[in-house]
Amino acid sequence: MSSHGPATPMTARKSGPLKGTADVPGDKSISHRSLILGALTVGETKISGLLEGQDVLDTAKAMRAFGAEVIEHGGGDWTVHGVGVGGFSEPEDVIDCGNSGTGVRLIMGTMATTPITATFTGDASLRKRPMGRITDPLSLFGCQAVGREGGRLPMTLVGAADPVPVTYTLPMASAQVKSAVLLAGLNAPGQTVVIEKEPTRDHTERMLAGFGAEITVEDTDEGRVVTLTGRPELKPQTIAVPRDPSSAAFPVCAALIVEGSDVLVPNIGLNPTRAGLYTTLKEMGADLTFENERTEGGEPVADLRARFSPDMKGIEVPPERAPSMIDEYPILSVVASFASGKTVMKGVKELRVKESDRIDAMARGLEACGVTIEEDEDTLIVHGMGPGGVPGGATAEARLDHRIAMSFLCCGMASEKPIGVDDSGPIATSFPIFEPLMGTLGAQLVRSNR
Repeated sequence: MSSHGPATPMTARKSGPLKGTADVPGDKSISHRSLILGALTVGETKISGLLEGQDVLDTAKAMRAFGAEVIEHGGGDWTVHGVGVGGFSEPEDVIDCGNSGTGVRLIMGTMATTPITATFTGDASLRKRPMGRITDPLSLFGCQAVGREGGRLPMTLVGAADPVPVTYTLPMASAQVKSAVLLAGLNAPGQTVVIEKEPTRDHTERMLAGFGAEITVEDTDEGRVVTLTGRPELKPQTIAVPRDPSSAAFPVCAALIVEGSDVLVPNIGLNPTRAGLYTTLKEMGADLTFENERTEGGEPVADLRARFSPDMKGIEVPPERAPSMIDEYPILSVVASFASGKTVMKGVKELRVKESDRIDAMARGLEACGVTIEEDEDTLIVHGMGPGGVPGGATAEARLDHRIAMSFLCCGMASEKPIGVDDSGPIATSFPIFEPLMGTLGAQLVRSNR
C-alpha cells in the first residue's frame, strides 16, 4: 500500500502507432516558483497554465498556511495575493509537502530568514530523502533545524531573527539547493552569493529577475556566480506557465519507440538548463523536430514533433549534461533499451536520492523485462535490444516514484509482452492526466486490482 491510498496497479500493452497532439501539463518547476514568489509580493500575481498535480497543490496549501491568499479559478488559472518579502506568518499546523522534494526544499529556504517556526513532513518517499543539503547552507543565515536521524523529515525549522548574507559554493549540482539559498537571501541584508561549478536549471534566477529582484549571473573561473541583493520589494506578475519538458518526455519517448508513431507536443519549455534529454535523443538518431520556436515570459518555447525512430544508436551521455536532464534518465533508459548498441549514462549519482533510488529501480525493472544492465554508484549502462526487441512480461516496482511508473508503462507500449507497474498512483503528483492523454494517442493502459 502506498501513502496516497491503496495501490493502483496498471499494465501497458503493445500499442499500435501513437498519433495526435499531446497537451501535457504546465511546467512543475515554474509552477512551484510562481506560487512561492507570488506569495512574496505585495499585490496580486495572476498565473495561467499552472500544473495542478499534487506536488504543486501541496505548495499552494503551504503558501496559504504562511498567510498568502491563494485562489484557484479553474482551468489552470490561479491568483496569489502576497504578503511581501519577510511577511510570512507562523503556520498553525504541520506543513505537509506530500511527495515533493522541490516544494519542501524551496519552502524551507523561503521561510529560513523569517523569525517564525514551522514543521515540515511528507509522504513515505519524501521522509527518506536527505534534507541536510538544504539545512546546512540555511544554518549559515542563522536558521536552526531539528529533524530525524540523518537530517530527514519530519523536521522543524526556526527561522533566523537576525539573518546575515551568505556566500555559498554548492558541493553538488542541485537547482533545489541553489534556489533554497537564493530564496533565503531575499530576506537577508546585503548580497547573498551562490557559486555553482556546474550550471543547473535557472528558473529561479529568471523568475526572481522577472519579479523585480536585483540579481546578476556571471560565468567565472570558479564557476557560475549568482549574486542576489536582499530585501527587495517584489512586484506582482502575470505568468503563463509553459508546458513541462519533463512531462513531455513521456509521450515524446513513447512515440520514438512505438512503430509508426507521430506525436506533436505543443508549447514545450526548452530552457537550455532543462533540455539535455532532447539533445541526447537527437544524438542517438531520434526523429525530433522543433517547430514554431519562440520566447514566452523569458523562457524559450517550441512545438515538439516526435516520430518513430527505428535507427537510434546507443551513445555515451557526457556527465556534465546530467544537471540539465536529471529527471529524464529513467525514460532515457527505456529509449536506450530499444536502440542498437550500448548507452552509457555517467555522472548520475544524484538519481540515488530522488523520489526513489532511480538507478536501482530502473536497473531491476529493465532486467526483469529482459534487458541487460550494468551499474555502479554513478553510472547506468543499458545494452539496447533494437526496435521492438525488449521481451517485457514483467511487473516493475514503482517505489512511490511517478517517473519510474510512467517510464515502465511507456516501455510496455513497445515491448513484445505487456509490462505492468505495481502502483500507478504516484503519477498524479506530476502528470495527473497521463493515463487519458496517452489513451487519446492510442496507448493501451489497463488498470487492474490486485
